[in-house]
Amino acid sequence: MTDQNHITLTKPDDWHLHLRDGAALADTTIHSAHQFARAIIMPNLSPPVTTVQQAVEYKSRILKHLPKHLSFDPLMTLYLTDSLPTKEVETLSKSDSVVAIKYYPAGATTNSENGVTAIDKVYPALEKCAELKVPLLMHGEVTNPEVDIFDREAVFIDSILAPLIEKLPELKIVLEHITTKNAAQFVAEQSANIAATITPHHLAYNRNDMLVGGIRPHFYCLPILKRNKHQAALIAAATSGNPKFFLGTDSAPHPVAAKESSCGCAGIFSAHAAIEIYAQVFEAHSAIDRLEKFASHFGPDFYGLPKNKSTITLEKKTWEVPLTYPLGDSHVVPMAAGNSLAWKLSETDS
Repeated sequence: MTDQNHITLTKPDDWHLHLRDGAALADTTIHSAHQFARAIIMPNLSPPVTTVQQAVEYKSRILKHLPKHLSFDPLMTLYLTDSLPTKEVETLSKSDSVVAIKYYPAGATTNSENGVTAIDKVYPALEKCAELKVPLLMHGEVTNPEVDIFDREAVFIDSILAPLIEKLPELKIVLEHITTKNAAQFVAEQSANIAATITPHHLAYNRNDMLVGGIRPHFYCLPILKRNKHQAALIAAATSGNPKFFLGTDSAPHPVAAKESSCGCAGIFSAHAAIEIYAQVFEAHSAIDRLEKFASHFGPDFYGLPKNKSTITLEKKTWEVPLTYPLGDSHVVPMAAGNSLAWKLSETDS
């Protein structure tokens, strides 16, 4: 059923998701399971997920909070450290539960202090990833304090990513949550081994939304929102029909107090309405007919997984996003809190 008031899509997947752990899991899991059939789960817990066994245990904790009427498959990842043994990469390659390795530059974002301090330290692990066809998911920023925060992605591409691709051209890489025209152009020019995810917040917002008229902490994320020219380039990439670009929300919940503080945490929670927000952006740019491939087809194709057989239906129906949602013992302010959205998830066939 697809007409001007309804869109039926193959149930999408989220190729970049933070679910947290502990008390928050019950609240985060249900939001994502309503929207998505599968999700790549980030490993930046405290302590981080660095072994296949830890990843399997984390997956078990997630599934304990899954309502029986929903089908949702968490696809787990390992956190790349300077000392990750190549044997663990081999174990991962044989696992049905763990599908990729996550590269965080040390200090780049939430719980990244155990990340990579210098890429030459992890080349043995990356060479093993290339050999065994294990995807590498990269947070694409440098953390050199001399580099302006708005330039970190562009410098990462030039100084880290481009040399890595030249050295290991067979390595499958996802440059996650891209934020710049530079990144979109770079990915588009690479081989089929290189892809990128694009978040709803980097499509819907730019740095003016965060800074004009006062600092809005709930718009603060990493990589940080950029100029509107970069936002326009991301929209063009997402709506282009190029299979190198696909959905990854980077939904990252924090309690209200952790955002509204003198040193607020980076992260935007979008899992409550991600597909509706993507639909609104695609419709605004006359590309609603390309949403299904971006949300439901290109990701599975890149990862070599089958497309989902279930569907979801979006209805053209205005609704107001709540000001908060429960998050464990606290609350989280969601993306678009208090604002109206034009599409509403109405049906799902799990």
